[in-house]
Amino acid sequence: MVPESFESRVVKIIKEIPRGKIATYGQIAALALSPRSALMVGRILRNKSEIFELPWHRVTGKNGRITIVNINFPAEIQAELLKSEGVEVEKSGNNYTANYAKYMWVR
Repeated sequence: MVPESFESRVVKIIKEIPRGKIATYGQIAALALSPRSALMVGRILRNKSEIFELPWHRVTGKNGRITIVNINFPAEIQAELLKSEGVEVEKSGNNYTANYAKYMWVR
């Protein structure tokens, strides 16, 4: 039996995040059994979100901070998608932060 790849585990975990909840890159990496691979989670989201139809907007940085840096999917879009699911998002300057304590996904 071939062991499941890190990418496969990450994709499966991200697909489990329900509407109105958020998870961090680090949280997903830890659930995928590689707690030091938060950057790889970001890379998978950037390169595979469309292919696997991932709810990329439900993944944030530490403490709910929206850390996305992508011309095609700017932070404003992620904030609006989260708000459309009922997640409270605050803007401070150019930064957006979702209320992680309230909307944190627990698997």
